[in-house]
Amino acid sequence: MTMNKNQKRKTVGIFSLASFLNDMGSDMIYPIWPLFVTTFLSANMAVLGFVDGLSDALVSISQAISGYVSDRIKKRKIFIWLGYLFGSLSRVGYAFSTAWQHIVPFRILDRAGKIRSAPRDAIIANLSTRKDRGKNFGILRTMDNLGAVVGILITIFFFSFLGYKKLFLLAAVPSLIAVLLVFFFIKERKKEEKNKIYKGLSFKNLSKNLKIFFVLSATFALGSFSYSFLLIYAKMFGFKITFIPVLYLIFTAVAALFSLPFGRLSDSIGRKKVLFLSFFFWILVCISFIFVKNYFLMIFGFVLYGLHKGALEPVQKTFVAELSPKQYRASTLGGFQMVIGLVALPSSLIAGILWDRINMIIPLYFSLFLTLLSMIILVFVKEK
Repeated sequence: MTMNKNQKRKTVGIFSLASFLNDMGSDMIYPIWPLFVTTFLSANMAVLGFVDGLSDALVSISQAISGYVSDRIKKRKIFIWLGYLFGSLSRVGYAFSTAWQHIVPFRILDRAGKIRSAPRDAIIANLSTRKDRGKNFGILRTMDNLGAVVGILITIFFFSFLGYKKLFLLAAVPSLIAVLLVFFFIKERKKEEKNKIYKGLSFKNLSKNLKIFFVLSATFALGSFSYSFLLIYAKMFGFKITFIPVLYLIFTAVAALFSLPFGRLSDSIGRKKVLFLSFFFWILVCISFIFVKNYFLMIFGFVLYGLHKGALEPVQKTFVAELSPKQYRASTLGGFQMVIGLVALPSSLIAGILWDRINMIIPLYFSLFLTLLSMIILVFVKEK
């Protein structure tokens, strides 16, 4: 069964709406997450880095498994709605946590919801062409970020009335709606090659370009620590706790506004140029935080962070999808997310240790070095 144009638009539309709802729930929590961990649960920066990094690292293995199993059994949908369900359940767990040790399994469950990503991205990649693939991933990322903006606004206006527990319980609801949307309105495509045995993805299946891209992405991810550090940095600089969600809103809103334009731009000028631009924005973020001397410059740093996210995330996935063998697309996307996630643990942990033991500026210098190295490696990647 092949999709016609209307079916393709409907599929992209439903996935985008589900992503909007899920991110709305997630981002009712994320702006206050570092404050919840360090203030309400009394953890230090190393613990924050450990929790953020560990959850991403462990769930990345599940993303690779979901990509592999999805290709093997030739089914995508079940991983997607289950992923949204995991996210919803984790927020209920956060609501009843009273020590940082309690949140670890729920944080892992939350990020385990990313099992949806590789199968969903494979569907988007397969129904797209070279001319609109960047646009479709850009639409998906835009809706992610718009949902995040709505979630952040809810937190800004209602957190002082609801507190952590009630806000976390409320955040579980949008993802439940996303589960229903995917379950009832996404139709699984019938595969013509049902009898073909799937042998699984190995490193030798990847092209030289894709191997190089994996290396440079892992290098960059090692220095690109969790957003939590930027928010805590702003708090220590002097921003009031009530303004921290606003800073989160600023970079998320900018990412929402620019994800689609950057996706479209990559369709016309190429993926590499937009990736170079995303790395350049991150360099400016680090520089602005290192030399910050006033509130305006720090706010501008969060704008640059939003531009970095808007350029990086949709184009990175598009690039991987195009460089991967079609029959291994979900496995490759899952494997890519696994590599990035596994690097996230040492990344945030190293940043937390450098922050606690030496100085809060040192993680930024470390990240600058690895970003410049990533840009050099990107020169050697060739586009299809």
